[in-house]
Amino acid sequence: MLHNTGNINIVKVGVLTISDSRTIDSDASGKSVVSILKEDGYEVSFYEVVSDDIAKIIDRLNTALKDNELDLILTVGGTGFGPRDNTPEATLKVVEKVIPGLPECMRTEGAKKAKEAYLSRGVAGIKGQTIIVNLPGSPKGARESLEAIAGLIPHSISMIKGKGH
Repeated sequence: MLHNTGNINIVKVGVLTISDSRTIDSDASGKSVVSILKEDGYEVSFYEVVSDDIAKIIDRLNTALKDNELDLILTVGGTGFGPRDNTPEATLKVVEKVIPGLPECMRTEGAKKAKEAYLSRGVAGIKGQTIIVNLPGSPKGARESLEAIAGLIPHSISMIKGKGH
């Protein structure tokens, strides 16, 4: 699916589930994303659950960026319309450049199966040499969104690393 090949070495990924109600034990969505990444040869450097508190999300993203030399961070959850869905806002406070095409692709592909995909407010961006992408919180939505952008991830990381188009 993600095809960890091409002009880059092993891709280091962090997975951060954003939820007030889930724990590592009860987080089917995050576990699904981690499983897909590992099956496709990616190195999952960390997998954690953090509450929907915007300051905690920002802090955890910044700490992950500083401590792990990650190529990609996938957040799972917190992209809906709920009063505690703060993932996009937190992500936008962390990234230096926005990547509008990745969420557009996820929503467009998702809407082919369920129009509700257009209700995801997920964003994507770049901080340093790391891409951060917000995936929806449902197991199906997270998996399908990751599948939608899978072919774009290795090339995107390669470009950030200065390997050209």
